[in-house]
Amino acid sequence: MSKLYFLFFFLLSFYVKAQVPEPVGDQIKPIILYNAEVHVGNGTIIENGYVCFDSGKITHIGDFDNSTLGNFQNHLQIDLNKKLIYPGLILPVSKVGLEEISAIRATLDHTEIGDINSNIRTLTSYNTDSEVISTFRYNGILLSQVAPDGDLITGNSSIMMMEGWNWEDAAYKVDNGIHVKWPRKTYPPSRWSGSTEFRVNSKYKNTVDKIHKFLIDSRSYYDRRGSINEKNLKLEAMIDVFSGKKKVYIHANSREQIIESVQTFKRHGINDLVIVGANDAHYTIDFIKENNLPILLNNIHRTPSRNHEDIDLPYKLPYLLYKEGILVGLTASGSLHSQRNLPFLAGTSVAYGVPKEEALKMISYNTAKILGIDDVTGSLEVGKDANIVVSKGDILDMRTSQVVHAFITGREINLDGKQQILYDRFKRKYSE
Repeated sequence: MSKLYFLFFFLLSFYVKAQVPEPVGDQIKPIILYNAEVHVGNGTIIENGYVCFDSGKITHIGDFDNSTLGNFQNHLQIDLNKKLIYPGLILPVSKVGLEEISAIRATLDHTEIGDINSNIRTLTSYNTDSEVISTFRYNGILLSQVAPDGDLITGNSSIMMMEGWNWEDAAYKVDNGIHVKWPRKTYPPSRWSGSTEFRVNSKYKNTVDKIHKFLIDSRSYYDRRGSINEKNLKLEAMIDVFSGKKKVYIHANSREQIIESVQTFKRHGINDLVIVGANDAHYTIDFIKENNLPILLNNIHRTPSRNHEDIDLPYKLPYLLYKEGILVGLTASGSLHSQRNLPFLAGTSVAYGVPKEEALKMISYNTAKILGIDDVTGSLEVGKDANIVVSKGDILDMRTSQVVHAFITGREINLDGKQQILYDRFKRKYSE
């Protein structure tokens, strides 16, 4: 009987793995995509344009006419027949590759024990065989910032490609920032107890003091780094923060969290900060502008935080910040499976006032700037990586979005996933 069980699970695992598309090799021939509407990602649209790339880099981009192809006869020429070209979308603050099934603990690898884990790296836990990855790619998401979860200082995120044999292959930018979960002063009313009043967090001061102490210790370690014989991994991880090479991503939603967290880190000489979540950003616009804080808005597809707020407020937040000149990116760092809807979050912001190309920037160019990778990706410009998506329709509209080609560093990736495989399987069965 035990042998039968072993055989069953072996075959099951083999079948599951077979549903993950095999990674592709390096780009071996230059490619030109032409006869397409090119959305550059920086606000520019080329109505009838082309994009060329070779060895993973964009080499040419511009207006297309009948004479253009004569200059690229050695290229693989792909006529897109009026389809739309976009830069590859970027998903910040994600658990993709770290979580497979949220209800099965053995498939979770995003949270470390303890509350001070500055030395933790998500990089080495990234699972390129995850079935979830393919479901992101066919919505145009080609890069993700894989971030750790947990309490207080959760660790280092890395930018990963949605393609690769292993985490070394998939790494795009390693250890790009430290993530901090700022504690709440109050908790919302408990619907289970019937309470209607906000509850005070009695541990708030002690928790903040713990962060203060860690930053003091980290600063001391940084100042003495040349004379320290025995390394402390938690403090060692903060060296690049104090030197300005690494950002700090502060997860904060309420007005008090945003203000107090920023003031705390700046008091310790840490200025390269990003606010993640920012549900109350509209209450702190002046503070955000004064401190030049970029914002990664979390899941605008939600209900308001307070009963008295406008029911549409979360949908309006991108516009409220955009019109004030604040650098805004979008994410959905709650449910892993909702994160594949990133382009449709941007689409919602269009419905509530954000110009369409500005909304595209919130999931491409703006996000690249916030993550510190705008020199290599985020827009379709000569010299940047060929991270490119081709769609039959508007990628921000779930009614028309249909990604038909995707390239990561010039490599055309397989867009099939579990859903497509099952669709084709049963289509064949029931069309007989």
